[in-house]
Amino acid sequence: MSVRANLLIFKKFQNKSAIEDLEAILIDIPGLADYERIWSLQLHFHNLRTIGKIPNVLIFVEHQHVYTIGKAGDEQDLKVSKFFLEQAGAKIYQIDRGGKITYHGPGQIVGYPIFKLDEFGIDVHTYLRKLEEVIILTLKDYGIDAERKTGLTGVWVKDGKIASIGIKVSRWVTMHGFALNVNTDLKFFDLIFPCGLKDVKMTSMKEILKCDVDMDEVKLNLKEKFERVFGVKFVEHSTELVEKNGEFF
Repeated sequence: MSVRANLLIFKKFQNKSAIEDLEAILIDIPGLADYERIWSLQLHFHNLRTIGKIPNVLIFVEHQHVYTIGKAGDEQDLKVSKFFLEQAGAKIYQIDRGGKITYHGPGQIVGYPIFKLDEFGIDVHTYLRKLEEVIILTLKDYGIDAERKTGLTGVWVKDGKIASIGIKVSRWVTMHGFALNVNTDLKFFDLIFPCGLKDVKMTSMKEILKCDVDMDEVKLNLKEKFERVFGVKFVEHSTELVEKNGEFF
């Protein structure tokens, strides 16, 4: 789908007086994306969703090496200096989601739902549990028995954490989201205390299955589970970043 076609899709929804319930657009951003650029895209979509100019949006992205620190975290969750991380080619951002520190990078699927919760009739707690359920059901398709842990947010396989979740909700519209380790190089987690947990072990689908996993297939499965768990219907499927002349929209 062309960038021009993507623009027409969003303009169509901008021109509507009301958004039909539970419609959504899925944007699958190709390649490795810069974190700050996608953060700006989220903010743009969040503003448009809040005022009803676009439907619910789900962004799938694979980031360049980056560490993000949520509102509950600080640099004490780093095991090495910021200089060391930057020399290793990783950026670091203090951001506005909940939670502490995590890593994003190649081989990891990050999902950013821009969902209006009151449209779904759910609160923030239920939303988090539904995100976990999407991931648990997706992993089940691969024969991976995943679960929640009492008192912790995210998804685990035995003692290994395979998916992290950190969100922000403003005016009942969500942003930020989840990160599922598919073919992720787990050594990048060794440089931090993931989610501020001192004794956590991170794992991935690749580590569990002992083989590389098709990222596109996992994204398709995640999409199907979102539709089932949230009762949402993705009415358009975009594979390119929506932008024009170097600016979003």
